[in-house]
Amino acid sequence: MKKLFIMPAGMMLISIAAFTPVSTKLTSIAHKTNGAAFAHVPAKWTLDKTHSNVIFSVTHLVVSDVEGSFKSFDGTMENSKDDFSDAKINFIVDVKSINTDNENRDKHLKSDDFLNAEKFPQMKFESTSFQPLGDNKYKLSGNLTIRDITKPVSFDVKYGGTANMMGTHIGFKAKTTINRFDYNLKWDKTIEAGGLIAGKDVDITINVDFKK
Repeated sequence: MKKLFIMPAGMMLISIAAFTPVSTKLTSIAHKTNGAAFAHVPAKWTLDKTHSNVIFSVTHLVVSDVEGSFKSFDGTMENSKDDFSDAKINFIVDVKSINTDNENRDKHLKSDDFLNAEKFPQMKFESTSFQPLGDNKYKLSGNLTIRDITKPVSFDVKYGGTANMMGTHIGFKAKTTINRFDYNLKWDKTIEAGGLIAGKDVDITINVDFKK
């Protein structure tokens, strides 16, 4: 007659635990954290200023456009979602860096007739939303501060894509038009035939290369 060998219950539990695969234990831990182990880490982007620019255009004498740019600026972006829909963007521009290829005109633009660069050395933008519209297009909304006036503004944005070379780079082109009188850029001389020497509408184009 064969004898039956019965292992104590405590030993059986120890034996099972000892041979439980490590991956199973890690999965159990991940489940206990309610998915926290797989949460997206916010991406922080800085501006590649060498490959970015800030350009503006204003109608001159009603019949032509004068373009200019700002040579000194900076910006950051943070996002957690792959479609950038939760992106937070901040941008600053050094007013004294304005350049229209005419020294006298630049001096006038930095005066109190326009930007008053001495008293208000920076223009600032802080986003409130970055809405995907499809086909790599977005609507960027936020608050723009020029001089001591802050007003909401929206940019039409085109996403240029992502490149992985010397880090990860993403590109955007943002466009908007503002009324300079809304920001107390008040100079309003007229020509004899009517119309302003410098138009009220300012077209702004910002090309940015963010990197991380």
